[in-house]
Amino acid sequence: MYAAKKSFVYPSVVVYIKQNGVGFNRIGITVSKKIGCAVKRNRAKRVILEAFRQTENLLTAKGKTYDIVFVARGRTARCKMNEVAEYLKKAFNSVNADNGANNKQLKNK
Repeated sequence: MYAAKKSFVYPSVVVYIKQNGVGFNRIGITVSKKIGCAVKRNRAKRVILEAFRQTENLLTAKGKTYDIVFVARGRTARCKMNEVAEYLKKAFNSVNADNGANNKQLKNK
């Protein structure tokens, strides 16, 4: 999965995205012990999960589904969910834009 075609690195989170064919989005959240104690790691997971819940509709708007892995970074446990949600919006919009460009190229051939 980490060798996926799309990856996005932001100060609070790293996002790996790969298209799947199962009909629904699958996510994974990775938080290393370097982030801090269990309380901080769990907060980082909660922040990422809620940000994903708020922005998931941007990703599935085209009818495609994805495997997504989120990797928490040092700032994730200290930042607000809205900050992470903005980064996810950027990543998901970029994926949608790339898919649109690929579809146009295929139609032109």
